[in-house]
Parts: sequence; C-alpha cells; structure tokens
Amino acid sequence: MSETELGPAVSAEIIESRRVTPESTDEVRHIVLRVNEPSFRYMEGQSVGVVVPGPHAFGNRYHMRRYSIANDRPDTTEEGVEFSILVRRCFYIDPVNGERYPGVASNYLCDARPGQSISITGPYKSPFRVPSDNNANLLMIGVGTGIAPFRAFIQHLYSKRGGWKGKVRLFYGARTGVDMLYMNDQNSDLKEYFDEETFQAYSGLAGRPLMTEADALEQSLDRHVEEAWELIKQPDTYVCVAGLSKVQKAMDRVFSEIAGSSENWAAVKEKLAQEGRWSELLYN
Repeated sequence: MSETELGPAVSAEIIESRRVTPESTDEVRHIVLRVNEPSFRYMEGQSVGVVVPGPHAFGNRYHMRRYSIANDRPDTTEEGVEFSILVRRCFYIDPVNGERYPGVASNYLCDARPGQSISITGPYKSPFRVPSDNNANLLMIGVGTGIAPFRAFIQHLYSKRGGWKGKVRLFYGARTGVDMLYMNDQNSDLKEYFDEETFQAYSGLAGRPLMTEADALEQSLDRHVEEAWELIKQPDTYVCVAGLSKVQKAMDRVFSEIAGSSENWAAVKEKLAQEGRWSELLYN
C-alpha cells in the first residue's frame, strides 16, 4: 500500500472493461477490478475512490471520484478479490466560456484497458441501510448508474441470503430501452431474478425527445404509486434512493400527491429516516 493525501491507496488491476450500452447512446462501461491485497474486503452498497494521477487543472496533484461497487460481497477466502463498478463517460460544459470538457475520472476509466493498474482508495462506508430480516421489504428507486448498488443488493438477497420472503421492488427510469442498465440487450443479468416470486422491477422510459431519465422514473412511480405507497406505510419496509439529484424531485412530486401534501410526505420521510429505514446517495 502507499499513502496519499486521500488516505491509504491500493493498486487494482483492470480485468475487464465492457461497454453495456450500444454505440447509439451514451457510453456506459461495466469495469471489473482485481485487488491482490489480503485486507481489502467490502460489503454491498460500499464505494471505492478512483485516483486519477495528475497534474490537473488548478495545480491539483490528483483527482479522486467515488464509484459504487456493483456486485455483492465475495464468498471466497482467496487473498485477491474482484469487484465491478459502473462508469458513464461524462462531459461538462463550462458555464463561463461554453467549452465542453471531458470528465476527469470517467474518461480515465473508460479509456483504460484490461491489464492496466489503477490506484483506488476505500472501500467507504455505505450510506444505505438494507434489512437483515428476510421478511422485510426493500424499495429501491433510482436512475442511471445509480442502479449499481441496487444490483449488488439484489444479488446478495437472492444469491447469498436465499429464501427472501419480503417484497423487493426496483423503480428505475431511463431515456430509452438501451439505457436500461443491466436490463438491456447488451447486458440483462438482472432479468434472471424476474423469476423470483418476491422480486419485481418497474421501469419507465422517456417517451419524448426532451424527457429525462428522471421524468421516466416519475412516470414509472406514477403507474405503480399505490403499491409503492402501501409498501412505504408498512413498518418493515426499507427505502433506498440512488442516482442524479433529479431523482429526489421526481419522487417527491409523486409521493407528495398521494400523501396529500408535500408537508405530509416530508413527515413520512423524516419518520423513515429516524427509524433507520430511509437511505440515499444522490449526485449532480
């Protein structure tokens, strides 16, 4: 291990880098990393920091970006451990000069190839609270690469825990069918859980050119809001929210309406949070 200002860092080798969206839409890659460090272990919902070597703009010596781990914990006792992350190649527009710039970490990772070593930090504490009781319900709401931790939870509940009796519901929004990460023609591994009696995924697609994935999520929630609301009202339901910050606005609009007002919905969320049954990871 080596020390940086970011804390302990460890070397990870890229084992696989596979595009999971077609050329016709935004590039999203499923990247598998291997760490040959005996002390490196993780749990579902945790994230790692990817350190991009500099120099960078404004004289920064390094750039670090966190990515949620997209699979459940390993069941091996071997010293090396493999895990995956989901990376969208990002760009941003400078609000001053209007120039388009590549996202530092996302482009670094999308350009990396198998065999290359990168530096990572973590794993970091998970913001999510997943039930330990097999009879509890899990409601997951998100868009985009926010599905990464949800994939890990679903794998763990059905592959490792087994016999899950509570309801597991996934609400997910995307612009098009090919943007349905882990549920499109390029990669559809979540579909193997559709046969599970307690699992159901509700996806929404943007029906018009100017609609966003958050708009699609709102449509999905609207169509099944009664079921989602009944789950939320149950004392053994846990809610996890992940993805762009727009997710929160879309979700608040739908649930405020069925709750009777935004104040009522805020009170419900506060109660869930106080009871440790509400967790979220939102980013811009």
